[in-house]
Amino acid sequence: MSGAEVHTDYPKTRVSLRQDLQLLGLKKGMTVIVHSSLKSLGWVVGGPVAVVQALMDVITEEGTLVMPTHTAHYSDPAGWLNPPVPKDWWPTIIDEMPAFDPAVTPTYFMGAIVEAFRTFPGVLRSNHPTESFAAWGKNKETIINDQSVDFGLGEQSPLGRVYELQGHVLLLGVGYDSNTSMHLAEHRIPSAETEQNAGPIFCNGQRVWQSFTQISYREELFEEIGEVYEQNNHPVEKGKVGMADCRLIPQRELVDFTENWLNQYDQSNKPIEHA
Repeated sequence: MSGAEVHTDYPKTRVSLRQDLQLLGLKKGMTVIVHSSLKSLGWVVGGPVAVVQALMDVITEEGTLVMPTHTAHYSDPAGWLNPPVPKDWWPTIIDEMPAFDPAVTPTYFMGAIVEAFRTFPGVLRSNHPTESFAAWGKNKETIINDQSVDFGLGEQSPLGRVYELQGHVLLLGVGYDSNTSMHLAEHRIPSAETEQNAGPIFCNGQRVWQSFTQISYREELFEEIGEVYEQNNHPVEKGKVGMADCRLIPQRELVDFTENWLNQYDQSNKPIEHA
């Protein structure tokens, strides 16, 4: 038996997960961006497909379901650390890596639920070499279309559109360190550091190695920010979905809080200027 079977009191199903999601506060018509861990839910009949179906059952096509479908390995090999590759490999990688294709390029360490979701009928995926998103439902085109290659998690991104639509974040068995929406706040910090990256995309039907600018992300701070967010009684619904500890959070409140927290953090860590 696998670990999930040993630790599951009773098999989880599309129906039981749907009921759990509704008890958590998920409703028909919501816009929700989901971050997930399949194994945290326990043993699920039908695995990731059943989880995606349960989410769609609750939200319905009157709402919009969004997931990050990132591909960190479609990037400049100079930045690869886990594991790094020899420098003399870099030119071959840059010349030969297939262009990112929203229809076929698999996600990279995003989990089984995300990988199943991106293949469902009616799901759209954005065209960003490293930071794409997929969406299904009423506002999928609004959310997915026209993602900027530069600052791919900033204002001109699916995260920015979810913010405008006053959507929610659903953490299914994962913590704030997986909460991609908090990167939107990082783009609103005046002192945010930037860095260069690059990846292969199709442009007018031709493969090009596209350079782009991104924020130097600080997700190592996200768990602490989430803890303070909750300690200060900001809105968050907590509950179990299957065996997993889950949170449903209004995205706008969390992004605004994260922006304020980071501004204060940066101010308090400024070097003292001597006269």
